Amino acid sequence: MIITGQSIAVTGGASGLGLGTVKKLVEEGARVTIIDLPTSAGETVAAELGDAVTFAAADVTDADQFAAALDVADAKGGLRGLVHCAGAGRRMRILEKDGSAGSLEDFEFVIRLNIIGSFNAIRLGAERMARHETEDSDRGAVVLTASVAAYEGQIGQINYTASKAGIVGMTLTAARDLASKGIRVCTIAPGIMDTPLLARLRDDVRASLESTVPNPARLGSTAEFGSLATEILRNGYLNGETIRLDGAIRMAPR
Repeated sequence: MIITGQSIAVTGGASGLGLGTVKKLVEEGARVTIIDLPTSAGETVAAELGDAVTFAAADVTDADQFAAALDVADAKGGLRGLVHCAGAGRRMRILEKDGSAGSLEDFEFVIRLNIIGSFNAIRLGAERMARHETEDSDRGAVVLTASVAAYEGQIGQINYTASKAGIVGMTLTAARDLASKGIRVCTIAPGIMDTPLLARLRDDVRASLESTVPNPARLGSTAEFGSLATEILRNGYLNGETIRLDGAIRMAPR
C-alpha cells in the first residue's frame, strides 16, 4: 500500500502508541482519522497536527459509535487502513489475599474492551475497505495491538493476558477469512513501551524496567511502534502475522 494520500484510521490515537502511529502516518502523507473517547485529547491533537488529521469520538466497544467514526474516515477518499491501539488493562488476581475469588467485573471489563473492541475493528473496518477497488491486489489492512503478555503474562494479568492472547489467536483466522476480499490483518505485540502511563513512574523504577530488556536496554518508543504499524500497512506481503516489538524481552512471573 502506498501510504501517501490514503485514508487511515487510528483508534486510541490521542495518546501513547496510537499517537505515535498518527504522527508517523502524517509524516508519510496519509489522511488520518483519530478515533478515541470523547473525553480524550483527540480534538486538540488533531488541531495541532494540521488539516490532514480529523478527530471522531467513539467508544470502540459501541458498534454504532465505532461505525460512525469509521464512516468519517471512509469519507476521506475511502478507508484503506486501520491501526487499532485502543485498549487497557486492569490489574487483578485469581484469588485475593483473603482467599476470596477475584473480580469477575475486572475480568469482563478488560475482555470486553480488548477483545470486543478488536473484533469490532476487524469487522467494521473490513466492511468499509471491502467496498473499494483493489490496488495491487490490496484493498486495505487492519493492524491490531496485542502485548508480550499474550505469551508471558505476569501475576495479576490474568484478564489482560487472556485478552491479548485472544487478539493473537484472531490474527491468522481473520487474515484467512478476509483474504478473498484482499484485506490483510496483522498484529503487533509490544513489550515495555514508553507510554504516558510509564512516564509517571519514578526514575529508579523506570531504570529497573529498562534493565530487563536485553537489547537495547531501554523502553520502546511510541515512534518505533508507529514505524512498524506503518510498515505493515505499506508491505503487501505482511499478512496473518503477530510481530513482537520488545527488544528480546521475556517477561518474568512478576
